[in-house]
This record gives sequence, C-alpha cells and structure tokens, in this order.
Amino acid sequence: IFLPCEFHGPRWRLQPSDVTLPVDDPEQEAVLPCQAEGLPSLQYRWSVNGTPVDFSTDGRRRLSGGNLIIGHPDRTWDAGTYQCIATNSVGTILSSRATLWFAYLEMFKSQTRSAVSVREGQGVVLLCGPPSHSGELTFTWVFNEYPNFIQQDSRRFVSQVTGNLYIAKVEPSDVGNYTCVVINSVTKGKVLSSSTPLVLRTDGKICSLLLSPSKSLL
Repeated sequence: IFLPCEFHGPRWRLQPSDVTLPVDDPEQEAVLPCQAEGLPSLQYRWSVNGTPVDFSTDGRRRLSGGNLIIGHPDRTWDAGTYQCIATNSVGTILSSRATLWFAYLEMFKSQTRSAVSVREGQGVVLLCGPPSHSGELTFTWVFNEYPNFIQQDSRRFVSQVTGNLYIAKVEPSDVGNYTCVVINSVTKGKVLSSSTPLVLRTDGKICSLLLSPSKSLL
C-alpha cells in the first residue's frame, strides 16, 4: 500500500492522568485529557473499566477534541479506570490508564473514648483512628477546648500517616482532654473525634534500688 510521506499514525501529545474529585459536589465536571497528532485526522474513543463508552446513549459523557468530559460525575457510576484510544487509517494507539477517584470523609462514630492513664515521666500514644475516607488527610489535635491546637515540639508529635499523637515524658500539665481533628485535603471537609481523657496514674511510683558491689539481696 502506497501512503504519501506526510501520512503517519497517531502519536501522543497528552495522555490522561488520575483525577480526584470531591464526592459531594454535583455541579462539577470531570475532564480527562487526551491529545494525539497524526495524518489523516484522528478519531478518539474511550473505555472505562475495559468497556467502551457509548457516546450515542450516554447523556453525561461527551468528547471535546480527544478529551473526555463527564457532567455531574457520580461516585457509583463514574469511578474507575479510563483509557483513551486514538486512531486513523494508518494506525491505532492506546493511552496509559487513568483513574477517576472520588474523595470523601465520613464522620467519626459517636462513642465515648476510654481514658488513657500514664505515669509522670513516661511516654504515651493517643490513637486517632480516622473514619472511612478517600483522599489525602491531614491531622491535628485539640487540647481541652477548640481551637486550642497542640503545638508540636520536642515532646509532642502528630503522625501525618496514622493521625496518632505521641507525647514523651508526660507532665502534670499534659493532663486533660484530647480531640483528633481530621481534614480531607481534597474536599476541605473536617471532622472531630470524641475526646480522649489523659490522666496520671496514682497507683505507685517506679522505684529503683542501688546496691554496692559488695552487697547482694537474699
């Protein structure tokens, strides 16, 4: 088959990438980009979770150039893995996979948290236990009353992985109620846990006995 030298199969200029959307914003649109170049002119198709998108029957999905635009995206119907297909009479190419995620943050369960007791001078970990979510989270803690946030220092550290609060060498001034605050970086939603009381133990002190080398216990 003879082809003019200027004809060539499709080549990618822009492939789709992962998209994360707030789950509670029904007015938004999801845009998955897809751009290629080639001669003759290109046609674009899309698949979601391996199933071709039928634009003739899908009123919420449409093409703009090669870009896929989803109106009023829905977590139940639209979350998944998408691929773009660009084709002309010379060839066809398949894009890398892109995932459409929906970010959300549920409320903490309404339940009383047990007090955590610790001896003065010891370390303690207060568990956050974030609720069900999707999307990156950030964590802070409130001491006694909002918005008296814990300031991290040489004794106090908040893990941005688990949300747990670590306190070293507990002092009497640390006694009080601690509340974990969780923020979804995508939705900007914020939820607060029930408070965890921190109390000092009063059931005795840790004692040590120093013996000289010449003495022993019987």
